[in-house]
Amino acid sequence: QVQLVESGGGLVQAGDSLRLSCALSGRPFGVYAMGWFRQAPGKEREFVASISWGAASTYYADSVKGRFTISRDNAKSTLYLQMNSLKPEDTAVYYCAARRPGGWGSRAITDYDYWGQGTQVTVSS
Repeated sequence: QVQLVESGGGLVQAGDSLRLSCALSGRPFGVYAMGWFRQAPGKEREFVASISWGAASTYYADSVKGRFTISRDNAKSTLYLQMNSLKPEDTAVYYCAARRPGGWGSRAITDYDYWGQGTQVTVSS
């Protein structure tokens, strides 16, 4: 059974940076395409970024492109999201997700099979 645990969230000011981590256990990390999603209060969960199993391909939502960077360390079974130049509108619970082996990174929530419990990111103005 795959388990995902996010960490690194917190309260920061606009313009600050944070790095989120997501540790996967239970299966070999390197076979999964991974994604980051977020959900703000009263809004639907939305795509943030994804990365293929070998890190050859990455995709970003337009709202974070140029500010956020997704990466992975397969040796450490860990996914990262480096978030720079944070804005109040980035405030949300951030979730990492894993897609079953053989799939590529995707923007679609329904393409992911495993989810973490989420980590809160709050950006004050």
